[in-house]
Parts: sequence; C-alpha cells; structure tokens
Amino acid sequence: MRILLVEDEPDMAALLRSALEKHDFVTDHAPSIEIAREAIEMVAHDLVILDRQLGDGDGASLIAFLRKKRPNVPIVVLSARGSADDRVEGLNLGADDYLPKPFVVSELVARLRAILRRPSQVASKPLSLGNLAFDLNQGEVFVHGERLDLPRREYLVLESLMRRAGRTVRRNLLEEEVYGSDDEIQSNSLEAHISRLRRKLADAGASVIIHPVRGVGYLLKLT
Repeated sequence: MRILLVEDEPDMAALLRSALEKHDFVTDHAPSIEIAREAIEMVAHDLVILDRQLGDGDGASLIAFLRKKRPNVPIVVLSARGSADDRVEGLNLGADDYLPKPFVVSELVARLRAILRRPSQVASKPLSLGNLAFDLNQGEVFVHGERLDLPRREYLVLESLMRRAGRTVRRNLLEEEVYGSDDEIQSNSLEAHISRLRRKLADAGASVIIHPVRGVGYLLKLT
C-alpha cells in the first residue's frame, strides 16, 4: 500500500514515515500543499494522511482537489485543530477520518487498516497462485497454508508481482511500489530483494517462480 503523507513538521513526518514503514506501507512525503498537489497528479496513492496547519495554507483545501482527481482515495486528517467543530468540518469536507493531535501511532495505524479493509478499498479474498496465497487484508503470505514471514521490501515486491501474476511488471513500476519518493535507491537494490525473495519462496516449497524479463522487468508465474 502506498500512502501520501502531507505534513510540514519534519520531526512528525519522520516519526510517521518510520512507523508506517514498519507496517509495510510505502510513504511519499509532501511538506506543502503545492508539493502535495504535484504528488496527487503523478501517483495513484491508496490513502492520504493530511495535516491541516501547513506553511502554505489549510491542508483541508486539498480535500476537494483530491476528490476531483482521486474520488475513491481514503483521506485521514491529522490536526492540532481537534475541537468538535473542527472534526465535523473536516468530515463534512470529505475526509474519511479525523484524528486530533497528539495521537497514539498504534491507533493511527489501526484506523488506516480499518479504512483500507472496507470493501470498496481492498479485495476481501486473498490473492493466490499455485500454493502461494497473499492475504491483502492482514498483510500475510502463506505457502501450503504455512505463514511465510518476509521483510518489508520483499513483502512489497511480492505484493506488486502477485497483483499482476502472469504479467510482466516493469522495473520502474516495481520501484515505485516498493520505495517511497524520499528513499535513496541503489542500482542493484531491487535485484537484491528479488534474489532473496526468490530463494525464500523456493526454500518454502512455493510452486511459483519470479522470472526476469531481460531489459523490462519481472514476471511471477507457476513453476
């Protein structure tokens, strides 16, 4: 899942990015309304976290723009403006949830997962190919019914490939879905993640293989 975080306070942004990445979310950070608009135009995010008090205006002004460009994207507002009137205003403007600051990060993550579990956002049935199953709701991978624990990057690679099983996934698309916009990507990072993932799938007895398509990307298919 890819999240756009609109937050101008550097320490808060760093805290949230770190917490979200621990829960397998790829996070793009926009510190202003202007940069957020550019990000919304360029990337189809799965969810947007939005602060209201930004340096260049009220973040709530982005809600109408988001609803026009990405009608179905969930929006969660985080704000020090936490009065009942502020919360009602944010929800009436079109936000899906409104969490006043200060907040507990674990509660935020729980709210995000609850929103993303809604039928309109996430398929209720796991993806499957051969004996490999990928539960999008719980963020879990199973081989022969046994859970396969994967580090975050490998999990995200597999999620991207599973969503497009049987089709070649271009390298640039994989990188977009595995890394945030602020992440530094080494030239061989993606290949290293895929190599480790391929080995773990084989060791677990998975009936699938990640096949490289020279000069294009990768393909997940049955062995």
